[in-house]
Amino acid sequence: MDTTDILIVGGGAVGCTLATGLLQSTDYTVCLVDANALAKDNLSTPGFDARVIALAQRTVDALLDMGIELNSTACPSTPIEHIVVSDRGFLGKTHLHASEHQLDSFGQVVSIQTLGAQVLPKPQTRFRLIDEVTVTNATQTTDAVIVALSNGQQMKTRLLVLADGGRSPVAGSLGVSRSQRDYGQTAIITNIEMSQPHLNWAHERFTEHGPLALLPFATAPGSNDSGAGYSVVWTLSHAEADHALLWDENAFTDRLQQAIGYRHGYIVKTGERSAYPLSLQQTDDCVRHRTVVVGNGAQALHPIAGQGFNLGLRDVIDLVAVLKAQVDPGAFAVLNQYRKEREADKLATIGLTDGLVTVFSNHYWPLVVGRNIGLLAMNYCQSLATHFVRQTTGFGPATRPFRH
Repeated sequence: MDTTDILIVGGGAVGCTLATGLLQSTDYTVCLVDANALAKDNLSTPGFDARVIALAQRTVDALLDMGIELNSTACPSTPIEHIVVSDRGFLGKTHLHASEHQLDSFGQVVSIQTLGAQVLPKPQTRFRLIDEVTVTNATQTTDAVIVALSNGQQMKTRLLVLADGGRSPVAGSLGVSRSQRDYGQTAIITNIEMSQPHLNWAHERFTEHGPLALLPFATAPGSNDSGAGYSVVWTLSHAEADHALLWDENAFTDRLQQAIGYRHGYIVKTGERSAYPLSLQQTDDCVRHRTVVVGNGAQALHPIAGQGFNLGLRDVIDLVAVLKAQVDPGAFAVLNQYRKEREADKLATIGLTDGLVTVFSNHYWPLVVGRNIGLLAMNYCQSLATHFVRQTTGFGPATRPFRH
C-alpha cells in the first residue's frame, strides 16, 4: 500500500492549485487523483474546458505568490478595470472603476485551459499524479484514510481532500452531506466578438430573464486579439435556455444583441454555446474525520457577480495557510481551525450571490424600485461601493488590505 501525507481527489483548477500551493508552502508529500488524462499536454478535460473565468484580485495575488503570473506570455489574461452594473429597462446603474479603489484592476479574465496548464504541478519528488483513475472507496481510520482506486491500487493518506466538484461517489460514505436548491435558471455560456473594443470594461446586466454578464476577453473566436472579445454568461429559464441552444447563429445573435445593447457596437461573431443548470449547493459541513471538501464540492453558487470559482480558490488559500508548519495535516484541531477560518467568507459570499439572485430575478415592484435605488446609490456613496468591491474582489469580510 502506497502512502502520502495529502491525497487530493479532483484535478480541476481548484485541485491543481491546492497541490501547487501545498508543494510550495509545506513539506508534505502530495498525491493528485483524477479520472481524466491530466498528464497529456492538452488539458481539454471537463475540469479544464473551453470556458473563461474572472479571477478576483485576491485570487490573482494568491496565484502570483505561487509563481503563476497572469497577463503574461505563459498565461495571457485580460484585466477588468471598469464594471457597469445595470438593470435593463430601468434607470438603476452603477459604474465602478478600479483606479477609484486604489486597484490596478478588479481581477483578470483567463481561459480555464490556459490556467490549468500553469497550476498543474510539474513532476517532482514530493508530488505524484495518478490520472485516468477514479476513487471507488474510502475508509477512515484513527490516523489515516485508506483510499481504493479503480486500478486496484490502495493509498493511505493522513488527509483526504475532495476537490472534485461534488462528484465524488464516496463523499456520502464519509459523512459528507449536501443540500441543493434549484434556481430555475440555466446559464448559456459562449464567447463573442464585438465591432468595438471592450477597453477592459465588464458588464453585469440584469434582464427580465436573469443576469447577463460580459467579461472582456481578447481571444474570442475570430477576434485575432483585436481587444473586442467578450465571454458571455447569459442566464435564462430552463425552458428558454433549451430554445436558445437550438437557435441558429443569426437568431441567437439577434436575441443576445437585444439583451446586451450596443455599448460596444454590434456582435460580429459568436462561438459555440454550452449550458449549465444553476443551483445553490452546499455541504452541511466541509470537514469530516481526516477529510475536507473544497471548491465546488463545498459550495456551488450562481454565477452572478462571478464569485463561485473565486470562493473555491479562497478555500485553497486558507487551507494552505492553515496547514503550514502543522505536524499532522489531518488532525481534528487543524481541520477545525480551517473550518472556522472559512466560515465568515463563505457566509458573506453565499449571502451576497443568493441575495442578488433573489432581488434581481424578482418582478415585485417594490423590489424593482429598491434595487434601482441601490444601484444609483452606489454611484454616489463611496462607502457602499467600497463594501461591494471588497467583497467581490475577495478582501471581505476579513480585514485584509488591498494589494495594488
